[in-house]
Amino acid sequence: MDKKILKSKFIGALVGTGVGDAVGAGFEGWRTAEPEMIQAAASSREVLMYTDDTHMMIGMAESLVAREGFDGEHMALTFMRNYEREPWRGYGPGPPRIFRMIRAGEAWDKAAEKIYPGGSFGNGSAMRIIPIGVFYHDDLAMLKDVAYKSSQITHSHELGKEGAALQACAVALAVSLEPAATFDPQEFLTKLGRFVQHEVYKQKLEKIGKLLSKTDRARVVAELGNGIEAFNSVPTAIYSFLSHPDSFEEAILFAVSLGGDTDTIAAMTGAISGAYLGVESIPDKWRNKLENRLYIEELAKKLYEGSGFKSNK
Repeated sequence: MDKKILKSKFIGALVGTGVGDAVGAGFEGWRTAEPEMIQAAASSREVLMYTDDTHMMIGMAESLVAREGFDGEHMALTFMRNYEREPWRGYGPGPPRIFRMIRAGEAWDKAAEKIYPGGSFGNGSAMRIIPIGVFYHDDLAMLKDVAYKSSQITHSHELGKEGAALQACAVALAVSLEPAATFDPQEFLTKLGRFVQHEVYKQKLEKIGKLLSKTDRARVVAELGNGIEAFNSVPTAIYSFLSHPDSFEEAILFAVSLGGDTDTIAAMTGAISGAYLGVESIPDKWRNKLENRLYIEELAKKLYEGSGFKSNK
């Protein structure tokens, strides 16, 4: 693949996350939203502000760049530092408690389990996983290992970790696809199906395949979900991309129109779409208004430059 194209895909994945997050944030908790309303809301804002989804994604990218790969303690401390600088991003109650425990000396991979016995299966680790998806796009075995370890910081339930790994894999596959090639959604799903282990995700991927010929939003929500659980949001993001593979804008509008956890589902959709189509596919009307865009783009470039020199500490 041409280096310029691959770099554009790295940037598209990270900027796509921020744009999806920011466009979807105003509709979180809605039952549904019409595309025209979503467009109007985004157009009315001078700056598209992102939430904790993108904020944590930035922290993950910063840590991968600084450590030239995954370092669990460094990543956890980076999350904590960023939260303390901007606690108003919309964080749930769990991460701040975990960060305080780590600051007090708790091991980075043990704190979450002390707050959530058995672990959390929310989508909080999947929403931020995008830098791992691009950085390890050419090594899915290492990607899965790192995705699981990074999830352990806040979401230690197997379904939470598997959801993060599935989202990372979707991003990795999208990055690796030649943009000029004929896109086959079913082949994409087959590869994801080989990657996942848990039956709940295998069943959701099978449902995606059956739903691809449908556009009924109510049925998509009923079958795939639109909630905060990883298994009720990661598959929905994958469907939103696969049902609109050639248009970043249409994929985002569809994801947000489903209601529910709109910022996270749209963020994950934007990550996959941006990874496949490249940053040029993101409409200027959204991209140019994204808060901190230049910094996010710079992080993506550094991930691209460092992706050939990975480590897993």
